[in-house]
Amino acid sequence: MIKLGVNIDHVATLRQARKEDFPSPLTAASICEKAGADSITAHLREDRRHIQDKDVYAIKDQLRTRLNFEMAASEEIIKIALDLKPYSVCIVPEKRQEITTEGGLDVFSQKQKLKTTVKKLKDSGIIVSMFIDPKIEQVEACAEIQADAVELHTGKYARIYKSKLNILDEIEIIKEASMTAARNNLIVNAGHGLDYKNVRNICALGGFNEFNIGFAIIAQSIFDGLEKSVRDMKDILSGY
Repeated sequence: MIKLGVNIDHVATLRQARKEDFPSPLTAASICEKAGADSITAHLREDRRHIQDKDVYAIKDQLRTRLNFEMAASEEIIKIALDLKPYSVCIVPEKRQEITTEGGLDVFSQKQKLKTTVKKLKDSGIIVSMFIDPKIEQVEACAEIQADAVELHTGKYARIYKSKLNILDEIEIIKEASMTAARNNLIVNAGHGLDYKNVRNICALGGFNEFNIGFAIIAQSIFDGLEKSVRDMKDILSGY
């Protein structure tokens, strides 16, 4: 069965809009844990636009659920990761002007720098994943730098799904990338733009360990509540 990681960044986005102390990302994470989430993903961005340092430490300290710590490969955030010691980290690209992470990390062109970062984190006992576009050369670069896992960026697929144009081509691209990752002994995860409708096509490809889904679940929770929204996504994934 494909595992579900729930990204709670958007709960923090709502809180920071008014600089209040609610809604609490910790409370959200606790509800997700109760509903069966296999991990909680939180992205501590360098500009601290949503998740704050206290949030990730509280989640790590107070929940049994695995913490997947999304991060840029910057010295400041690497130091926090080494101190926090989450179950896993996912290294992502980060641009100040973007609304959310809108593309995969170019591992191929930064292999030497990222190899050093991966070693530091792995030496501390942290599982290291790289958030990449579903491209063969990027997958192979992740294997070269000895990452443990890849998270395939499914944002392009999610956009195409809405238009129904060339959807089979993009699904095949994701399939080839996931198969390449498996051949290189990398754990294969996926995320970005996945929702209650489009996720099934990716599930059906097989070979995936975990999907990290945030916006769709948090948005649906406005109408159905967070616990039900998590359970509904778990129910979909349980069929695969």
